[in-house]
Amino acid sequence: MRDPDATRPSPPDDSFLRSLTATTARAVRQAEPVGSAHRGAPEELRAAVQQRVTEHGDELVELSHDLHAHPEEAFAEHRSVRTVVELLERHGHSAQVGVGGLETSLIAGSGSGGPHIAVLAEYDALPGIGHGCGHNIICSTAVGAFLAAADVPERVGGRVSLIGTPAEEGGGGKETMARAGVFDDVDAVIMLHPFTHDIALHPFLGRRQLEMVFHGVAAHASAQPFMGRNALDAAVAAYQGVAALRQHLPGSDRVHGIFTDGGARPNVVPERAALLFYLRSADPATLRDLADRTADIARGAAAMHGCTVELHWDRQPPYLPIRFNTALAGRWAVNQEPCGRTPLPLGVVPEFLTGSTDLGNLSYRMPAIHPMIAVSEPTEALHTVEFAAASASPAGDRAVRDGTLGLALTAADYLADADLRAAVHAEFDAAGGPLDVPRFFD
Repeated sequence: MRDPDATRPSPPDDSFLRSLTATTARAVRQAEPVGSAHRGAPEELRAAVQQRVTEHGDELVELSHDLHAHPEEAFAEHRSVRTVVELLERHGHSAQVGVGGLETSLIAGSGSGGPHIAVLAEYDALPGIGHGCGHNIICSTAVGAFLAAADVPERVGGRVSLIGTPAEEGGGGKETMARAGVFDDVDAVIMLHPFTHDIALHPFLGRRQLEMVFHGVAAHASAQPFMGRNALDAAVAAYQGVAALRQHLPGSDRVHGIFTDGGARPNVVPERAALLFYLRSADPATLRDLADRTADIARGAAAMHGCTVELHWDRQPPYLPIRFNTALAGRWAVNQEPCGRTPLPLGVVPEFLTGSTDLGNLSYRMPAIHPMIAVSEPTEALHTVEFAAASASPAGDRAVRDGTLGLALTAADYLADADLRAAVHAEFDAAGGPLDVPRFFD
């Protein structure tokens, strides 16, 4: 009889995960809360915003559940956008759909002139998993924050916008829209992300995609192998070269790849083979260095085996890491206190528990925040069916209400407090100011 265990992979040992969870829990208990030296919006304005959040709470949770029940993948979020537009119209706000050349983008605004802050919505889902990254919560909180803060410009001036950005999951919708000029008149952007902890500042890595396509010479693998040049051997050498590179990388770097083509038949020397790598790093400069070193490995592997290699970079726009803005993040943390949340500072939750986002690209154009809001247990990872379930759980519903309040109050703080705005932009300038994102990797 066939042993049923022979088809089962060995389960990963979870001892490191358990140790990490315990260590993180201790660090969370000992962490100092994030504060703010700025006053933010006056109390009467904050109270008005809070009242609007309360009024919209039920329909925002309903929106979150509706999006969760009808997940749509990148660039195909047509129903999701229609649902958002219909909700905005019920409250007297018109939205323009299809801005920046993307069919499933949208923008709605309130106010004119003065400082301009935008709340960003994501609503794309993952193939086979649905909203395993919680974009239903991201969208609902952004919509709610816009509705709650829409009257703020009438009281203090400025503008607040809701901008729907498609295809965060690998499509780079924000970068496409930025290159089309959608964010040219925006001074700061804010959004949140569901996670396992409440965090005011958490790193996200920059990411590039590299496809290596090796070309050799086909030959009969038995009769005349000496007449071939094996593209698969070159691809294997490149994969092993990247594996060897890992021990010399900064601890924050990540490299992961797959074979997408290894030949057609064993008795034919492969004339074509291909790999696809994701390269991630915590700083734009180190990401560029990682890309250069990986490209050198590909060219060296091709030369070793008498092959050539084509390097295809970033079929979607590359993602930059997030540049922090502590002044704006401090107001987010203060604005979560009424909800009974205490967002953590940088470094309490291990920084390697992260991924990449196209919000990073905007954070090098203007001040931006991307805080995390807890919806699940600490051991549940993003991009899993378990996290998808958490995104529509009671904890997820609470995050919709709490996150809406945090974003709406932060938008009000930015528009109402000139000293806060000055600190936000001074910090951005001190970090290097705007970066020419499209040309950075040229």
